[in-house]
Amino acid sequence: MPHAEPQRRARGDAVEDAALAYLRARGLHLLARNASSRGGELDLVMHDGAAVVFVEVRYRGSQAFGGGAASVDAGKRRKLVHAAQQWLLHHPQHAQAPCRFDVIAARGAPDAPQMDWLRDAFRADEV
Repeated sequence: MPHAEPQRRARGDAVEDAALAYLRARGLHLLARNASSRGGELDLVMHDGAAVVFVEVRYRGSQAFGGGAASVDAGKRRKLVHAAQQWLLHHPQHAQAPCRFDVIAARGAPDAPQMDWLRDAFRADEV
């Protein structure tokens, strides 16, 4: 299906926009969006008080196969940690800040998804 990729990208952008609005409404501030490096891509990099928060946004239309949070497996966590390390190398002003990895598991309609915010979903020293 030649139209599947643009539709998928538009759906992903809509869910990421909703996740960003959700986190901003809860007091977080955006530092970067879709920050990519050789190690991978960080959907959102946010500031929460003194902490730098690396947010992975996962969308599933249904909860089949465990939903969005279950898709952040060990391999994905390793890639996220590596991408976060690369981001911190390029943003040394944040290198000494406490860091955490959150997951936003979104489901339902892409333009108005339900959000499950998993704060501190995993730690860098666990991967």
